[in-house]
Formats: sequence, structure tokens, C-alpha cells
Amino acid sequence: MSELKDKLKGLAKRIESLEGKIATEEATKTSIIMPFFQILGYDVFDPSEFTPEYTADVGIKKGEKVDYAIMENDLPVILIEAKSIAEQLNKHDSQLFRYFGTTTAKFAILTNGIEYKFFTDLDEQNKMDSSPFFDFNLLDLKDSEIIELEKFKKDEFDLENIFSTASELKYTSKIKSLLTEIWDEPNEEFISFILAHVYEGRKTKNIINQFSPIVKQSLKQFINELVNKKLSAALNSTNNENNKADENKQAENEPDETTIDMGIITTEEEIQGYAVAKIILSEIVEEDRIYYRDNKSYFNILLDDNIRKWICRLGLDYNKKYIQFNDTDKTTVNIERISDLMKHKEKLKEITASFIN
Repeated sequence: MSELKDKLKGLAKRIESLEGKIATEEATKTSIIMPFFQILGYDVFDPSEFTPEYTADVGIKKGEKVDYAIMENDLPVILIEAKSIAEQLNKHDSQLFRYFGTTTAKFAILTNGIEYKFFTDLDEQNKMDSSPFFDFNLLDLKDSEIIELEKFKKDEFDLENIFSTASELKYTSKIKSLLTEIWDEPNEEFISFILAHVYEGRKTKNIINQFSPIVKQSLKQFINELVNKKLSAALNSTNNENNKADENKQAENEPDETTIDMGIITTEEEIQGYAVAKIILSEIVEEDRIYYRDNKSYFNILLDDNIRKWICRLGLDYNKKYIQFNDTDKTTVNIERISDLMKHKEKLKEITASFIN
């Protein structure tokens, strides 16, 4: 997945630099959309594989064309309707809907180069669903979405496999959207559901309004406690590992470089930062490959206990806290508390991934 991820991240950076210069649909196609499908392994210059202006006749209307069709055995398997980067996609669903039922394609993609919406016919055979089963924003691409995109790569494409998981993807997406809405602003129906289990009195409109902020606050506390519990578990694991390491070094009569210098004191806050980093990076690398080394002026977090593979440096002075990344510019950002590392999750993973490849 790391190779696909790196290429998509590179395309996203290119889009950010070009976005203000792309004014037309054709420019969007050539500078963004075609490169996207190239990354997925398709030869966009081979019309037998990636056919531009594919004819999709609709009823008595002849010569109707869809922007691209990905072909397999001379038949379309994916239709692609492309729009300008400046256009919103919702109003174009009906156009793709017309094309879908006239071909053998099982999937349709609507895109403006940044947003991609994937459709199929889960609700009624040979009739495109009104809502996508998978959608993402290339400028805010999540790891879970990259995993799904892997299935659409030319060398991984399996129509039956994708179709069998499309329903799960569709409803997973809807559930996540609903949970996000409830998290941001619990609706009356959700509050009533909660009250049915915790409040014995009548659930009047006034009661529901009174409980609305309580439910919202309870949700936030619940999630925070879950996160803190995971952090505490990681911290305990880290402390146990450190204690075992200290015991081994003492048994071997080897000096510990972090304690032999009386000017270096590893604080609890630094260990907490290490624990947070391990949790973040465990998504792409084994936890036991993440190490730390303490210095007088900063706290190193590194891969494979290799100082050449330092991922970030933490400065946790009482008056000023910061994190420095091992990127090209050695970017440094100020933080208020150690949990702010979570805000830089993707940056930490990106740097670590560069050492893995």
C-alpha cells in the first residue's frame, strides 16, 4: 500500500500547486484525472484499455458519449464521467445515471479530479444507485480509503470481489457519516434513544432539550476516556519495556547513555510523547521498531533505534513546547500539550514511511 499511497500523496501535492491554474474540464482531465488512473496502473494512452469519448447510446439518442471507459475483453467495466476541478459533482449524477444502464459496465466514477464518487447497482440490477458506495477527497485521503483503492488497480481488479464488498462499503460510509453528525450535534431521535435507557420520567420536548448538552458532553467524555485508556496502556507497556531494558543493561554491566550524563533526565511527559507516537505509528509499522533517545535539549523518537532514522524531536520545556519533523525543511511547530501530536498524525506516518521504503 505504501507505494500507492506515496504516488497519490504526490499527485495531491501537485493538485494543490496547480489548482488555481486549472480553468477547464480538459485541463482537469489531462493534468489530474488521467495521472490518477495512471497511478492505478492503467495505460491511459491505449484506447483498447482506457477509451476516451466512449459511445454510450441512450434510448433513441445516439452518439451519447461518456468521457472515459476502462475496458476488459473489449467491453467496458468502469465508466468515468469527468468534470472541471471547479465544478460540484452532485448535479452531474443524473448524466452518469443515463449512461450506466446502456452498457455492460458494473461501476461508474464521477470525478472533478479532487473528489471521486464510485457507483454500482446494489439496489436494482443494471440501474445505477442514486448514492455512491465509495467516495473520497484526494486532498484528504485516509489510509482506509487507500486500501479500498488498491482493489481498483489494474493488476488487482476483480469485479466480483469489489462488487461483493461494495454493499459493506456503502453502509459503512453511511454509518460513519451518521456518527459524525451525532458527534457534532446529537439529534432529538438519538437523545430520545439514550433517555429511554437512563431516564425513567416522561421524555417531553423540554426534557429532551435539557438533556441535549448532557448527552453531547457525555459523548465527548466517553471518547476521551477511551483514548486516554489506550494511551495509558501504551505508556505502561513502554515503562515495562524500559524497566526490562535497564535491568538487562545493568546485568551486562553496560552504562545507560540516557542516565550516565547527570544533565539528562527523561521526564514522564517525554515518555507520554513516546507512547502517543507509538500508537500513531503502529498503523504502519510494528510498535517494537519505535525507540527513543533523550538528549539535553530535545527528545528523539526514531525508527529501529537508528539515529539516522529519527522521525521527530520533541522539545517539552515548561515555557515552550514544540515538535520538529525530520522532513526536508526540518519543519518545527509549536504545541500546547503532548496530545497535540495527534494533530500531526499523517506527517509522522509520512516521515516513518520514507524510512521503510
